[in-house]
Amino acid sequence: MDAPLVYLDSGATSQRPESVIEAEGQFLRNSYAAVHRGAHTLAVEATDAFEEARRTVADFVGADEREIVWTSNATEAINLLTYAFSNATAGSNGSGPGSQRFRLAEGDEVLVTESEHHANLVPWQELCARTGATLRWIPVDDDGLLRLDALGDLLNERTKVLAFTHVSNVTGAVNDVATLVAAAKSAGALTVLDACQSVPHLPVDFHALGVDFAAFSGHKMLGPTGIGALYGRAELLNSLPTFLTGGSMITSVTMERTEYLPAPARFEAGTQRISQAVALAEAVRFLKDLGMDRVAAWEAELGQRLARGVAQIPGVRLVGPRPGQERVGLASVVVEGVHAHDVGQLLDVAGVAVRVGHHCAQPLHRRLGITATTRASAYVYNTTADVDRFLEELSGVRAYFRAED
Repeated sequence: MDAPLVYLDSGATSQRPESVIEAEGQFLRNSYAAVHRGAHTLAVEATDAFEEARRTVADFVGADEREIVWTSNATEAINLLTYAFSNATAGSNGSGPGSQRFRLAEGDEVLVTESEHHANLVPWQELCARTGATLRWIPVDDDGLLRLDALGDLLNERTKVLAFTHVSNVTGAVNDVATLVAAAKSAGALTVLDACQSVPHLPVDFHALGVDFAAFSGHKMLGPTGIGALYGRAELLNSLPTFLTGGSMITSVTMERTEYLPAPARFEAGTQRISQAVALAEAVRFLKDLGMDRVAAWEAELGQRLARGVAQIPGVRLVGPRPGQERVGLASVVVEGVHAHDVGQLLDVAGVAVRVGHHCAQPLHRRLGITATTRASAYVYNTTADVDRFLEELSGVRAYFRAED
């Protein structure tokens, strides 16, 4: 590649600071061992580092350390949750006191939104198929924004779960969590927040938001792949049935029956993501040193620069909030007469890395009448010059493909 790289694909996965890479390497070189199993010095050091990472990440998202369950990613976290609901319905031996609130049956409803990433849609579809519950969804308007005016007709005494994204990975819109949580509580429904696009970019406090469960991934917040987390209120996690079972999450086992540890250990069977957790904690420290208020403010500025710039390019449609409306540092666009994959390829030749396709949100794209979009997503390492470079290259796409009027 001759042109300097402008990386605008952090919505998919973020680049890692040297300190994060080094923290994982140092742990692997000096302290690596199985956790929660050995009594030797190295095992104790590894366990201490592993649990300190949990405390660091929990504090970052406004949670207690007992409320953070390590998973491979947010997708696994949401699947863990939906399969635990299934196990509650089936009367699993791993159910805790109060697990009946997770049981679903015909006549019950799960409410999602039309803007969900497949990771927060497909698992709920499958749960409804397994239990006989009905899946319903909050529609979006022509800009892809949630129609909260429809909430009153959709949320009722039959609604058991309201699952929704905090920030859309397609539109960059920040959803009104307070309104959605209040509505769910009034109906007695549990709330599940997809926080993949908010925890890396905004100050997030799960206790203050009042959500019951949340999921996020390490690789979108300067951390490694292979690590994510499920947040759950402590009393709910301890009532939730187990999902994966095996070693490290039990108190006693006989040939007839098993007793399980309290959360989070009850959901962490087998050998864990040890070095990844250590690296994620270092990523969190990096973000805390920057200050999440500053991160959010900078990315909001980049998001508005993207929105304003796109709106000025003839034949290019901005998806999501209009310029001046709240958005994170992300913008998805449609170029008239040019497929998103061709747009992305031309930008790539120019050294600008963006995302193309439906971004694992096919229903949202279908609702907006488009097959695919080109998405530029900025992060803490991006500059106004990066945004301007994207806009400059984008402005020449239609002429290159002779798609101008």
